[in-house]
Amino acid sequence: MTPRKRLVGLGAFALASSLVLTACGGGNSGDDATGDGASTGIVTISNGEPQNPLVGSMTNETEGGLVVQQLYSGLVYYDAEGVVHNEIAESIESDDNKTWDITIQDGWEWSDGTPVTAANFVDAWNWAAYGPNGAKGAGFFDPIEGFAETQGVPEFDEEGNVSGMAEEPTAETLSGLEVVSDTEFTVTLGQPESDFPIRLGYSAYFPLPDAYYDDTAAFGEKPITNGPYVLESWEHESEIKLVPNEAYNGPRKAQNGGLDFIVYTDENTSYADLQGGNLDILENVPTSAMSTFEEDLGDGAISEPSASFAALTVPEWLPEFQGEAGLKRRQALSMAINREQITETIFAGTRIPATDFTSPVINGWTGEIPGNEVTTYNAEEAKALWDEANAEDPLPDDYVLTIHTNTDSDHQAWVEAVCNGYINDLDIKCEMTGYPTFDEVLNERDKGPDGKVDGLFRAGWSADYPSLQNYLGPLYSKAALAGSNDGRYESDEFDAALKEAAAAPSLDEANVLYNKAQEILFKDLPGIPLWYYSTTAGHSEYVDNVEFGWDSMPLLYEVTKTE
Repeated sequence: MTPRKRLVGLGAFALASSLVLTACGGGNSGDDATGDGASTGIVTISNGEPQNPLVGSMTNETEGGLVVQQLYSGLVYYDAEGVVHNEIAESIESDDNKTWDITIQDGWEWSDGTPVTAANFVDAWNWAAYGPNGAKGAGFFDPIEGFAETQGVPEFDEEGNVSGMAEEPTAETLSGLEVVSDTEFTVTLGQPESDFPIRLGYSAYFPLPDAYYDDTAAFGEKPITNGPYVLESWEHESEIKLVPNEAYNGPRKAQNGGLDFIVYTDENTSYADLQGGNLDILENVPTSAMSTFEEDLGDGAISEPSASFAALTVPEWLPEFQGEAGLKRRQALSMAINREQITETIFAGTRIPATDFTSPVINGWTGEIPGNEVTTYNAEEAKALWDEANAEDPLPDDYVLTIHTNTDSDHQAWVEAVCNGYINDLDIKCEMTGYPTFDEVLNERDKGPDGKVDGLFRAGWSADYPSLQNYLGPLYSKAALAGSNDGRYESDEFDAALKEAAAAPSLDEANVLYNKAQEILFKDLPGIPLWYYSTTAGHSEYVDNVEFGWDSMPLLYEVTKTE
């Protein structure tokens, strides 16, 4: 069994108090190193098919996110410990935490040779915030003045995409953004927010070149980028090839000859390929190998804490989970999950039962949120609550609870364990509805009440930036309804609590208030916390300097490989 000690006493990742450009990455090169210190081998990485075009503000899932991180550079980036460093930014300054003056370095170029300017940031942010464009990352611009005016009220087609507007926006651009010069712009927030700079390394805040607006669809297939790599080819459902960006001179310079992201639909297959020497980096060990992978892979095994979290989302459109009876059913479903048993027997101790909606590795975390007693296994209380709900609002005799998930990432074992708990403890029928790939289940979830998701669905979240806010706003605020708030939860009380927390004069005070906001989530249970992840990954003997970061993502620009 994998030892649990590495997951005990998790320290919060550090946040830099000031943003200073710091070179990072590299490491010792292989025998085929070139004159600039980088190796020339092509690194292969397991991945899934990205759901969206390769554009920062359109990407809100890990398969596309890992690729986008290599293609673009933003104002700041995060090192392996989650510390913030400047990348394109020269300085990010504010006297009041409300109006931020951002200066970028001169000399950065897009892969088509055009310069990276302040307008590239402002235009990209305005495009993402404008409701009719349907950007997945629109909600991340909610703090900026004028966001509500750019949103309007969208209508969704049967595929879950924005098809029109029930209410048109009253503005096309954010009033809080202003270009001062080619290297300077200002951002005015609706209220002071001390942690605003921490967020700016997330892909939603990446700039875009002028060419993007000529044909946004075509651009997403073959983007012009400014990061450590450029796209060579994208063969859908098969592989994505990246090569080093020769024009890039920032702190994340590629130390290898390129990256090949191989699309897998079965983690057992990718694990076998790793063991057979046909894959260099495996992002996730399948549950079938959880108890043996450290012995199997030896020095190539990676097991460490990460800022990832798993939950079951309870869609707001399901009538059986609405009202007082619906809340009792939510509580019953949470109490009927034996998290301790599942994390030990299925995940071999590589997961820890969740007691909140965030992560222990983030500064400000506490496992003692009032209301979180619903995360403690209590079969007797769960059955009593379910029966009370059924007395108030009877379910049909043929009712079947379904749990929807993708099957390309080996979720079947734990979903079946949860379902068996519901069958045994609640005396109901429960079944898994599987989708072959992650992008397929995401597409169904995006359709909301018009789709096929007629039950609970798996929700995994890997933090975009090291802040408690990132687990709360993007998943449960109204500003994220067109983004990652897939359950369509809406609460004015919760949104007000988030704003109050964001306006706190210090991060410590903000964290206290973010945890207060979680009390509202435990009162409503739009999602059911399951467990905190650790990074369980592996690499082959052919690569060196493999490091997974605070967010469980590999720092691929550091990896070296001997051809």
